[in-house]
Amino acid sequence: MPDRALHLLPPTPLFSLRTGRIAPLGDEGLSSAIRKQPLSSLATLTALGLTGDEQADRQHHGGPDKALHLYPMEHYAAWCAELPTQAAWFVAGGFGENLSTSGLNENNVCLGDIFCLGSAVIQVSQGRSPCSKLALVFAVPDMAQRVKASVRTGWYYRVLTAGEVTPESELTLVERPCPAWSVNRLFRTLFHDAVDIAALTALARVPELSENWRARAVRRLDVR
Repeated sequence: MPDRALHLLPPTPLFSLRTGRIAPLGDEGLSSAIRKQPLSSLATLTALGLTGDEQADRQHHGGPDKALHLYPMEHYAAWCAELPTQAAWFVAGGFGENLSTSGLNENNVCLGDIFCLGSAVIQVSQGRSPCSKLALVFAVPDMAQRVKASVRTGWYYRVLTAGEVTPESELTLVERPCPAWSVNRLFRTLFHDAVDIAALTALARVPELSENWRARAVRRLDVR
């Protein structure tokens, strides 16, 4: 029987496609590639992400399970309403995302979702754990905590099939192996509701989850 959930997400065009180079960030000159710039032409997508996209901290950013980061455009309006004095910073690319879209969010996208993007095939691998550098980007000291509390985090993709992507490419959902695990539920289980042993146990067994976040679920269980 066809999965009716797939039809709830029509093909979603990209608002922007971005890569970043390592550069100083903040008064202390920390190295970061979070300030990504829009691409205007075809880009190659490999198992490690878009060609030309850099990561200063390879321990926490990049790698096969975090090859691409998507951040929903709708969240920027919510941040502007919450932090109006910082509104000038809440624009596409502000969270260091590679992909900006409208219509996809943490509630209607699930762990393991497989999308076609250009000639590439990508899969949702985990949510984004907000880092302290967001405080420098937006000049809001508790920005990482605000992102965590709101679950306006965006999510990461792994690349199943390398290919070519353009700024005009669309994300088309083709398979949903884990319909019970929205990105929102995934994030809340690991970061907000870590006392839910049944949910953590089930999540630790989901093969589509990134190795790093599966290990996090196991650690949560080990301390019980």
